[in-house]
Amino acid sequence: MSKVLITGSQGFIGGYIVEELLRRGHTVVGVDNLSKYGRVAKSYDGNPAYTFVEGDARDVDLLSSLLASCDHFIAGAAMIGGISYFHTYAYDLLATNERIMAASCDAAIAAHRDGTLQKTTYISSSMVFESATSWPSVEGSERQIPPPLSSYGFQKLAVEYYARAAWDQYQLPYTILRPFNCVGIGEGRALGDVEILSGNVKLAMSHVVPDLVQKVLKGQDPLHILGSGEQTRHYTYGGDLARGIVTAMESRAALNEDFNLSTAQSTTVRELAEKIWHRIRGADEPFRYVSDTPFEHDVQRRIPDTAKAATVLGFTATTSLDDMLEEVVPWIESAITQGVI
Repeated sequence: MSKVLITGSQGFIGGYIVEELLRRGHTVVGVDNLSKYGRVAKSYDGNPAYTFVEGDARDVDLLSSLLASCDHFIAGAAMIGGISYFHTYAYDLLATNERIMAASCDAAIAAHRDGTLQKTTYISSSMVFESATSWPSVEGSERQIPPPLSSYGFQKLAVEYYARAAWDQYQLPYTILRPFNCVGIGEGRALGDVEILSGNVKLAMSHVVPDLVQKVLKGQDPLHILGSGEQTRHYTYGGDLARGIVTAMESRAALNEDFNLSTAQSTTVRELAEKIWHRIRGADEPFRYVSDTPFEHDVQRRIPDTAKAATVLGFTATTSLDDMLEEVVPWIESAITQGVI
């Protein structure tokens, strides 16, 4: 088994990735500066195969020292949040994430040249397809359509350019992965969150599933949703995404390739909201909602082509939205009671 360094290990997706790496028998070193959530207990904290290092992914010397003895590097650290987060921290997202990516590549290039590092796996985003005009979005089309309009989407596209440039000049092997709309448990209130009023409920800057669940649990009626509700998304379970990410990291067929990682199932925001409403309030309760003014970068369609991941990696996301909500709703209810969300 390999020794793997993952940055952003304490993050939402990062936690799922660490669990999957350990489940497969890898030795894991996690790096995180705890700037988003603070110190949060993880189920694997006592695992002898896991080492956590509190540090900043912009620190080239730190990453270089850790990567010198690693076989794989999952570059996952980034400032990230829901759509309101994109607006509140538009500059910080771009500047911070660019510095993280430059440091990550600098350290990885040196570790590949002088150490044991075999490959860097980059976590990009579905937001590289923000300006798509036709669907589904196929790998490669992100370089044929207009660039993303949001600073977050633009920076994630830059991540992919870093990966290819480091290969072109330094022959640093890579795999680029684009998760779509991660759903799962463990994402609490971020330290930098700003509360935003949605109807009669104040919410921290989060993502659509936990936000809708919170509003229904808190009795909002009618339910407030952003925009028309016809926005299309592919809600993908965090455990499935982690399985796809680690599979791609391990796969020789993924060398210098890029993959969309997503469920193949499309769901509109209104369909999601109605499903959550009935899950909490009962099947017989009529669904009532109103539409609020959407944010500027609320992409109307985000629909991936998933064929390449299925064909090359043998990866498909198998967890249904109903099963995700079966896990997520009780967790959020408990988190509200504990005051951590």
